[in-house]
Amino acid sequence: MSLTRAADLPEHVDVLIVGAGVSGIGAACYLQREHPSKSYALLEARGATGGTWDLFRYPGVRSDSDLHTLGYEFKAWTNNKSIASADAILAYLRETVAEHGIDRAIRLHHRVHGAAWSSRDAHWVVDVERTDTGERMKLTCRWLFCASGYYRYDQGFTPRFEGTKRFKGRIIHPQHWPEDLDATGKRVVVIGSGATAVTLVPALADAATHVTMLQRTPTYILPAPSEDLFAKLARKLLPKTWAHALTRRKNIAMQRFLWRFAQRYPRAARRFIRYVNARQLPKGYPVDEHFNPPYNPWEQRLCVVPDADLFKAISSGRASVVTDHIETFTENGIQLKSGRELEADIIVTATGLNLQALGGIALTVDGAPVHLPDTVAFRGMMLSGVPNFAFAIGYTNASWTLKVGLLCEHFCRLLAHMDAHGHTICRPELSDPAMPTRPLIDFAAGYVKRSLDTLPRQSDRAPWLMSMDYHLDTRLLREGPVVDPHLRFSSHVRPAAPSTPDVAVAG
Repeated sequence: MSLTRAADLPEHVDVLIVGAGVSGIGAACYLQREHPSKSYALLEARGATGGTWDLFRYPGVRSDSDLHTLGYEFKAWTNNKSIASADAILAYLRETVAEHGIDRAIRLHHRVHGAAWSSRDAHWVVDVERTDTGERMKLTCRWLFCASGYYRYDQGFTPRFEGTKRFKGRIIHPQHWPEDLDATGKRVVVIGSGATAVTLVPALADAATHVTMLQRTPTYILPAPSEDLFAKLARKLLPKTWAHALTRRKNIAMQRFLWRFAQRYPRAARRFIRYVNARQLPKGYPVDEHFNPPYNPWEQRLCVVPDADLFKAISSGRASVVTDHIETFTENGIQLKSGRELEADIIVTATGLNLQALGGIALTVDGAPVHLPDTVAFRGMMLSGVPNFAFAIGYTNASWTLKVGLLCEHFCRLLAHMDAHGHTICRPELSDPAMPTRPLIDFAAGYVKRSLDTLPRQSDRAPWLMSMDYHLDTRLLREGPVVDPHLRFSSHVRPAAPSTPDVAVAG
């Protein structure tokens, strides 16, 4: 038997939050407000807070949702731009951190590699690396809250293209945008048609000789005003918190209407989007060639372009769209399967993201590894068979933070219930192991399809359904009961206190 000083034991917190982006900062604010007596820490692998909005540095990077719903319910968005730049969003997030004193709990350069649950001790032992020094350490926590999103921060997705080594210019992925890149007077080809591509094209067109958006498959794209006139009027007439709440409610209703309309009347939605696109483009433009996706609206996320900037760049001749397949890269550009060659000085591969479940954290429960595809999501925030673990994934058909806010509220209600009843362990359990399941993210985007076999699953019934309906989630997560027949609460046997205040006994 050996003696270990208490000072040598791992640091312990009630809740350990992983990720200091929009989800992690929000989780910390809710936790601090609802449970001020609980200890917590917020670990961030990178050297700055802000997550996505600090990572991406490509020209024009902005939101693709309005900030009255992408922002927090508890903090008003007062910027005139409703669809905002990354700089404005980052300032908003860091202002939230400062106002709530979250900065004292944030630890930068802390990457979580693994977490081991002990039922005997009712806590997680978390393996952490200091990315700036390489030092490894252990932390323990009663609850582990993963707020790292679902894609890899260190690596974007680029498919294999023939002939890339022959190309004399620069090949850039938006996730790793170099600070020294200057597109002035250059010919640029942007490969892709998603949110990143439609943001880059008009931003680069301001300086480049010409920008070509090369797409294999078109995407649904809608113009939207970057400023919300309703919000501006509301701020003039009402206190800012009231104005924010009213604008937020209006935008939630609009998002819900558009999505439900597209789901119920896909042909009508397709015709409407085509009509709007045609009005923004020059007369005689081949709309059906470049803006007519083969799938129904909202089977993939719809791209929003503020103030029709993409369409304006095309109409001015500064940008163009080519729909074709790549045969090979050449010394001077890209050879297409149609035989056409696109000359370029810079090629940007806006070809998507790589997903990474739970930030790549390896979980074990009482020594047994957790195989994520064998788990099922409970209420969209916990995993079957995994105790005292929560995660945050937002909506794909509306603003991400709408869902995250509800999840954080429910998480705080869950902690309050456990405290009130003396529980230390909470574990979702499947009553029917043969229950049919389906992919966690019911979305047709390529970056999702590539990684479905690495993610947890969902079912077609509550509480194992990954809901994408804000009003349904409000009733379930904000107003519904915490207890559920599939949620098992228990209390562990607490070890005897050490005989001296600074010594713990270890076997």
